[in-house]
Amino acid sequence: MGSSSLTTRLLALALSVSLLFTSSSGHGHSWDPYTDKAKMIHHDGPMLTGNVKLALMWYGDCGKDIKNTMRNFIKSLELPGKDHLQPQVTRWWEVVESYQAMMPGAKPGKSPKIKVEVVKQLTNKAYKHGKVLTLQAHIPILIEELTKGDTNVLPVIVAARDVSIQGLCNGKCADHLLTEDPKPRPYIIVGNPETECPEECGWPFVRAKPGSKGPVLKPPSGNMAADAMVIAFASALADAVTNPMENGIYHENSATPMGPAAVCKGIFGPGAAPGNPGKVQTDPKTGGNFNAHGNNRKRFLLPAIWNPATKACWTL
Repeated sequence: MGSSSLTTRLLALALSVSLLFTSSSGHGHSWDPYTDKAKMIHHDGPMLTGNVKLALMWYGDCGKDIKNTMRNFIKSLELPGKDHLQPQVTRWWEVVESYQAMMPGAKPGKSPKIKVEVVKQLTNKAYKHGKVLTLQAHIPILIEELTKGDTNVLPVIVAARDVSIQGLCNGKCADHLLTEDPKPRPYIIVGNPETECPEECGWPFVRAKPGSKGPVLKPPSGNMAADAMVIAFASALADAVTNPMENGIYHENSATPMGPAAVCKGIFGPGAAPGNPGKVQTDPKTGGNFNAHGNNRKRFLLPAIWNPATKACWTL
């Protein structure tokens, strides 16, 4: 084993230990979505509205399954399937859009559409900055390489199976964050659960932990990592839209601010309980489990989100 490989593994281990202590003191161990009641509050900051333009960086060899599944999900936020099977991904996104009614000066009636589209993609298969990415040293450089200073796009960094990103695992499988001053900007990071904490970030497509009695679902696309990354990305995207600058709409009674999906983590259907995702649909041909139909006959498993209309966790 070369010295560079050993250094990479030691750095990854140090990050994991650090994140374990961070997570233990944060919402990952203090919030129970099955019993605690969230209270989403507007904290005077903005939402992302109108057109949300995404710039995607595929860092490492992400593979076509992950790329296609995530891009199809993004398209499905706006474009319903032509066969009109229910429920649709667009319905899930309408709940996120409905948060606009919580903003000052909001007009009565149905909230305006928020269009999400991919306007730029960049692939980095050369691991130019290594396989362990830190938030301070590497992510700002990747954002600059991706956006070229364009502040009108929302950067999304997606990791390949052999890449570790600081801040993920141990409670979070994707995250919405801000770059540091003097000009902070929102961005999203998405981890790959194939080798990075699969028991946590691959669930419910892998068993959560030894001895867990809940069912293990079959990924709707047939690719565990791709479908789990859609779940994580959907959660982070909902957070980024409702609370882009970390002073927007979020749950106020937790040690760590929590967004629409974070307060409902682990719930995918009726009857959800610890280790049990709840009742979802099954594709009779493939056996894949899902709760949402998307564009181009794609199916997805999407996380529950807090619904402002019912003031409770809601699933499709």
